[in-house]
Amino acid sequence: MDLGIRGKTALVCAASKGLGKGCATALASDGVNLVITARGKEALEATAEEIRKATGVKVAAVAGDITTPEGRASALKAAGAVDILVNNAGGPPPGDFRNWSREDWVKALEANMLTPIELIKAVIDGMIERKFGRIVNITSGAVKMPIPELGLSNGARTGLHGFVAGLSRQVAQHNVTINNLLPGPFDTDRLRSNFAFNANKLGKKPEELARTRAEQNPTKRFGTIDEFGAACAFLASVHAGYITGQSLLMDGGAYPGTF
Repeated sequence: MDLGIRGKTALVCAASKGLGKGCATALASDGVNLVITARGKEALEATAEEIRKATGVKVAAVAGDITTPEGRASALKAAGAVDILVNNAGGPPPGDFRNWSREDWVKALEANMLTPIELIKAVIDGMIERKFGRIVNITSGAVKMPIPELGLSNGARTGLHGFVAGLSRQVAQHNVTINNLLPGPFDTDRLRSNFAFNANKLGKKPEELARTRAEQNPTKRFGTIDEFGAACAFLASVHAGYITGQSLLMDGGAYPGTF
């Protein structure tokens, strides 16, 4: 399927690896030019070159912390007119809420709620003016089915969903959509770090927990970043103009509900 977005410009955050890289690669495969961000310059440059060689699109790599005003300003300057925004930032660490300070909560909100909102604010009017815009927020399946040790993430990301629910309906008439992608267990560094955290508490090996978790999933496996990227690219396509304000759960069927 031709997604109809060849030649568009996408800003993809936290794209040096994991789900962000999957989204950037899928968009580039359909001819979208990219500005990708991440804090680690070396890994980011390597990903940029990999995508350039594979797809031939323009890829600008802007190293920096997207959760800071300076990091956002650099990325937005490099991108210019943004047609597609993929919001993404690493989640806060797991732990016991009794040990979290106010500073811990503020950092979680800055990264996983306020930064996406600031980026949306920066690009939304241009999208409205050009009568095309696609915003995809990578959040977490924990928004729908909370994970106790990820309370910082549960709270901050749910706040973003509430904001998007209202704004998405206001801009839909201009062919601008805002949707959320909620990953469940995907084979990423983040998932492996969570296994390491829980294994340490339980006195088990991370590999043992990973095998058990995969077996518990209806698919008997973890998701891949390519699968995730393909879903992101579709939501960014011309074919998804009637899909907005939605939260697409991608968890292999792990959530046991009807709705």
